[in-house]
Amino acid sequence: MKMILGSLRQYKKDSLLAPAFTALEVIMEVLLPFITAAIIDEGLGKGDLQKVCLYGVLMTAMAALSLLFGSLAGKYAASASSGLACNLREDIYGNIQTFSFSNIDKFSTAGLVTRMTTDVTNVQNAFQMVLRIAVRSPLMLVCSMAMCFLISPGLSAVFAVAILFLACVLALIIRMTLKVFDQAFRKYDDLNAEVQENVAAMRVVKSFVREDLENSKFSKSADGLYRLFVKAEGLLAFNSPSMMLVVYSCMIAIAWLGARSIVSGSMTTGELTSLFSYVLSVMMSLMMLSMVFVMITMSAASIRRIREVLAETPDLCSPVNAIHEVADGRIDFNHVTFCYRHGSGRETLSDVDLHIRSGETIGVIGGTGSGKSSLASLVSRLYDVDSGSVCVGGQDVRRYDTDALRSQVAVVLQKNTLFSGTILENLRWGSEQATEEECRQACQAACADEFIQCFPQKYSTRIERGGSNISGGQKQRLCIARALLKQPKILILDDSTSAVDTATDAKIRRSLSEHTTRTTKIIIAQRISSVQGADRILVLDDGRVNGFDTHENLLRTNAVYREIYESQKKGTGDFNRPSPSMKEGA
Repeated sequence: MKMILGSLRQYKKDSLLAPAFTALEVIMEVLLPFITAAIIDEGLGKGDLQKVCLYGVLMTAMAALSLLFGSLAGKYAASASSGLACNLREDIYGNIQTFSFSNIDKFSTAGLVTRMTTDVTNVQNAFQMVLRIAVRSPLMLVCSMAMCFLISPGLSAVFAVAILFLACVLALIIRMTLKVFDQAFRKYDDLNAEVQENVAAMRVVKSFVREDLENSKFSKSADGLYRLFVKAEGLLAFNSPSMMLVVYSCMIAIAWLGARSIVSGSMTTGELTSLFSYVLSVMMSLMMLSMVFVMITMSAASIRRIREVLAETPDLCSPVNAIHEVADGRIDFNHVTFCYRHGSGRETLSDVDLHIRSGETIGVIGGTGSGKSSLASLVSRLYDVDSGSVCVGGQDVRRYDTDALRSQVAVVLQKNTLFSGTILENLRWGSEQATEEECRQACQAACADEFIQCFPQKYSTRIERGGSNISGGQKQRLCIARALLKQPKILILDDSTSAVDTATDAKIRRSLSEHTTRTTKIIIAQRISSVQGADRILVLDDGRVNGFDTHENLLRTNAVYREIYESQKKGTGDFNRPSPSMKEGA
């Protein structure tokens, strides 16, 4: 809770004013039955109309003050709870932005969305209830009990039995429902994941006519969530009848005992009337407290889930006295071994030893799962190596300020992302201060200007979320242009021309070689035609270096590269097709 409440910040004042005004509201309400008893006993009982009028005016003033204090308490409670929710969402989102890829791998996208929506809303509702009811109910309970003991200590002993009974019932209910709510909120993650996956793949679902299957899967997830909440609410339902049993039992007991006290002369009619009012206040306070406990029980699971994200610290961070300047585009892999799960023993890269000169163009080719993208992710320190070191510009990447390093390494992925906004706004992710002319030059280098000029609004054309209104090849070329605007010392193209035709691919490569002569380029591809013009080509096989040389030398000395080249030249295979030598080796 300390971590959650730390997000109050500028709303601390409101969170203090809400219970303060609630306390004043309770004081006014507690005194009203006392004034009622005085009107009956001293005014009506004695026929003194002057006292009736005096006490009536006093009651009206106290009721008005109670209304004012209650309104202010509600206003400040709403402000504090909504502010807490707003700050929590900002804190969660801000912390996610600091995560390295290894941190992000611990949480599903659907799980993070649920935490920032459903879980934060649960905390907001619980906090608002705590500020109002959790202050009002105990205070009303204590004050009403004090007034009851003041009127009749003997009759007030009935409440002790009632409170003990209710405490036992609530403890049992909360213990049983807490586990169920934990399961229910995990089911929310599954439900959000179903929706996210289905919406993202809607075209595939419709093209394969799988709507019925997707509906069935979603119904199954929704039904599982429904059953858990029915189970939890069914357990919570015992709270209300238990409360009613206690309320009516207390009313009957006090009515019976109070009537006997009036007959014996130890209690007046006004005192019994006010006692009934206080009994109702005590019982209502207990009922509201039980609601608070229920809400806190529901939000406890949400608080733990939110805390998981807030307490997560980035695995990768800038060191003390970090280096802020990258000298050049040299890249050195010094006997690098890397696993996505450190210590698991499942090596993604094994003893990779490479040395790339600044300004050199390196092609990387290998089958699926050979470690091509993993190799590229280590250059910008998206992950840390298990052993060995990766150096950029002659310095270990772990010595750099992460922002400074990544600003000099541009990565274009096969499935890169565009954001909703104009083409210019997307391009300026590469450089916020880039002029339209600079953006046009970058697009010309990436062979994107030719299709942009065909749009009626040209560079002001709006891109829908995820780039859904342009083709895959157009999206890739815009992403290459965006990367070029960074003017990086290292440019990594991770199968980033897979959606364009061979002629356009060749045109892009020629243009890049002309416009990025001083930039070290790493081109990851499946097609040998995309990398054969590189200065040197790296052949990866199962996370190990199988060959590293020029295209001509690899054709002479590397059997795997030669066989794949010949199969692609004939149009009968690609790198993922097992070669004869691989079959023999197996």
